[in-house]
This record gives sequence, C-alpha cells and structure tokens, in this order.
Amino acid sequence: MPSPAAPPSPLRSLLLWGFAALAIVCGLLALGVWQVQRLAWKTDLIARVEARVHAAAVPAPAQDTWPAITRAKDEYRRVQLTGEFLYDRETTVYAVTDFGAGYWVMTPLRDDRGAVTLINRGFVPTERRAAESLAAAQAAGPLTVTGLIRMTEPHGAFLRANDPANDRWYSRDVEAIAAARDLGAVAPYFIDADAAANPDGYPRGGLTRITFPNSHLSYALTWFAMAAVAAGMYLCFARHIWLEYRRAQRSAPDA
Repeated sequence: MPSPAAPPSPLRSLLLWGFAALAIVCGLLALGVWQVQRLAWKTDLIARVEARVHAAAVPAPAQDTWPAITRAKDEYRRVQLTGEFLYDRETTVYAVTDFGAGYWVMTPLRDDRGAVTLINRGFVPTERRAAESLAAAQAAGPLTVTGLIRMTEPHGAFLRANDPANDRWYSRDVEAIAAARDLGAVAPYFIDADAAANPDGYPRGGLTRITFPNSHLSYALTWFAMAAVAAGMYLCFARHIWLEYRRAQRSAPDA
C-alpha cells in the first residue's frame, strides 16, 4: 500500500483568513476611532451650549444677518427682543413636557424695525389652548422677551406631519407657520421665552430641554472590544490549525 502523503501546509489558508480578519479588525478599529472623534465633538458642543445658555442676553440677530444664522453657531444663544405681539396670529403646537401633554404657544412679535420673529411663549395644558383662556397673558404695547434661539423644525414630528389646513401642528416649523398666518418674511429661527412669569402662570416658559445624549465613549469601547475579540478569535483559530498541522506532520511516516 502507498504511504500516506504528508499533510498540506495550511499557510495559504491561514494567510487568506488572516487578511479577512485584518480587514474586520481594521474596520472595527476605524469605527472606534470615529466614536472617539464624535466624543470630542459632542463634549465641545455641550461646553459651547452651556456657555451660551448661561451668558448674558444679547440683542437678537438683526434682519440683515438672518441669512448667516446657523445651528452650529447660533442655536441656544441667549437673546433679547423688544416689540409687539401679534396675538391674533398665534399658533399652538402639540407638545409633551414634564407637566404633561399640551401645546406650545407660538406668537409672532414685530419689532420696531418691522421684522417678525416667532416667540415660543411657553407651554399650556390642553384645556388652556383656546385663545380666550390666555387673554390675561396678552399684554398690549411693546414688551421685551428674553430667551434662547432655537432653529426651525420642518416636516412635522415623527409619524405626525403638520396639517396647516386643519390647524394641526406637531413641530415648530417657522416657514410653514409664517405662511399659514400670512406673516411674510420671518426670522429663520424662533425664540424659546425664559421662565418670566405670566399672569395665572400660563403660558409657562423656560422649559427648553437642553439634553445631548453622549454615549460615544461606550460605543468606542464596544468597537475596540469587538476588534480585540475578532483578533483573538483569529489567533486562536490560527493556533489550532497550526497545532493540528504539526500533529499531522509528526504522525506521518518518514519519506
């Protein structure tokens, strides 16, 4: 009978699997590095927003600067604006807050230069949505509003599109509200009014939620751990294949 042939070298197979494992490990490491970069960005964002929120109020951006307004540069900036509210063009937008479900009261304010800015005067419960329920809070004459710049929220909320024709609003879409209320050109942002008290407590301002989920560190550690596991699995696999090959070599008869 012919002697058993010597076992074939597993080197080619190990190299092929090694390249595949290397690609997987590099991909996982890249995702981890990306999350570290996101962590640095998010930490800087939180610091900048905290500084804006607690800074002294500055005049709201003038109309000629509106085209330069950006989310990254201006959102949550603390500003002041003086003008007259246009209560007859008010819009209520569905809201869920720590006080329950209800509505944001979005009221246009025209300043002394004729520019119009939407002001989120605050939250009211559902039973206070009607304009007559807020008559006590409709002060006449020029008023000064202090609050935070917020960027428009187009396209409605998740699974709930704004329905201007039926006056159903689920997001604070500045452009759509301006069109529905025939306001003409308005600021490309709205202002969340601060917690200054209104008569009988409504609308309730100062409810801006400034929360930025920051799980990037845990995500980065997860990707790095998966890279380590993938590398470890390949090394264990390669060690097993190599030991089996060596064992087969020792078992093969001498040529």
